[in-house]
Amino acid sequence: MRTALSTQPPALTPAHRNPDGASPRPGKTHAWATRAPLLPALVFLIAVTQLPFVATLVISGFDWNSLDPATRRFTGLDNYVTVATDADLRSSVVTTVLLTATVVLISLVLGLLFALLLDHSFPGRGVVRTMLITPFLLVPVSAALLWKHALYNPEYGLLNGAWHWIAGLFGHRRPAQPDWLSDMPLLAVEAALVWQWTPFMMLILLAGLQSRPTEILEAARIDGAGPWQSFSNLTLPHLRRYLELGILLGSIHIVQNFDAVFALTSGGLGTANLPYTIYETFYRAHEYGLASAAGVLVVIGTIAIATAALRVVSSLFNQEGGHA
Repeated sequence: MRTALSTQPPALTPAHRNPDGASPRPGKTHAWATRAPLLPALVFLIAVTQLPFVATLVISGFDWNSLDPATRRFTGLDNYVTVATDADLRSSVVTTVLLTATVVLISLVLGLLFALLLDHSFPGRGVVRTMLITPFLLVPVSAALLWKHALYNPEYGLLNGAWHWIAGLFGHRRPAQPDWLSDMPLLAVEAALVWQWTPFMMLILLAGLQSRPTEILEAARIDGAGPWQSFSNLTLPHLRRYLELGILLGSIHIVQNFDAVFALTSGGLGTANLPYTIYETFYRAHEYGLASAAGVLVVIGTIAIATAALRVVSSLFNQEGGHA
């Protein structure tokens, strides 16, 4: 007679157990085997991001003009002192702050209005949503050139065409043709960026609107709360984290914007922000050390904003996890 095979695994003998009696843990070989697939991505990340930053940090300590490389010398922190005391760089910092704050706030308000619109069902909502998202999908340089030639051109631009049509309704046959980029350069750059970044804010806030607890809104409506009361007392507090997230992420991207300034005004007429000023210092003045020092300061400022953004994202996830 054959004996039945037992389906139960054999018990661990004392020789197979750890000295403290616990089950054996995976060794270092197993740990490295699980982490090995991540090593190529880690090496690529270091090679693409960290090594160039280290090189920039080293160059920022030199007085280095590419037109006269023989006079290159180490100057320590002198370039950082020059960046902090240079009038043009200080002006570009002010322009960067104004540009970033204006674009972020206006695009946030418009994004909230569009998100409230798309939060309701109506015929053609899918088409409207696609049209509203499209500006954010365009390449930034293409979007800036579109505004420069199709809208802002004083001869055949759509804005001047609309201006002529409106003036004709009021009896003005030959109204003055405004040159938008010359008459209001910073406002023109801000308008192009608002058009492109409003969909980004809209998507973030629309996600927040669609995560609202419907039972609370229904209870408020039964208790007699009007639309404005529900929005101000329930919807807006719920969107606070999403608004902060939109502000911080939008600031991180817009503070580094180069394409719109370069394509629309080439940094003239008081529109040169910090990234464009760094470009001018590096490629036009050939001052590698000074441009690298300014770039390092921009990176430090961006890291500070990114750290705040990550904290907001973490608190957002923790809050959502607590409600789940």
